Amino acid sequence: MDLKGASLFAEMQSFTQQAQGFGQDLRIKQQQFDLPDQTEPVNASRSDFSNLLKQALENVNSLQKTSSSMATAVELGDPKVTLAQAMIAGQKASIAFDATVQVRNKLVEAYKEIMAMPL
Repeated sequence: MDLKGASLFAEMQSFTQQAQGFGQDLRIKQQQFDLPDQTEPVNASRSDFSNLLKQALENVNSLQKTSSSMATAVELGDPKVTLAQAMIAGQKASIAFDATVQVRNKLVEAYKEIMAMPL
């Protein structure tokens, strides 16, 4: 049993050395071809908070409009829309709106806390 453990440990060390060698080879190739270092994160696309918030609110609005139109279609007897589809759309819109209200409450709470801080 001890021999298997020792051989397994030796094999793991061998793999570690190979991996370290591969990393060094990669760095050398990056330097040769003047490639950017891939170990550091690249800021490819930066979205600011206002755009993310706007998209989230537009999504909630879209869900509410879809829910409303599906409910109207069911009330008018449209065979393309089932009651189950309308109910699911309504629940999605409700959950999205509730989550939006919770986010708003947290933002207001954080704002009040920041404003209460002494200078």
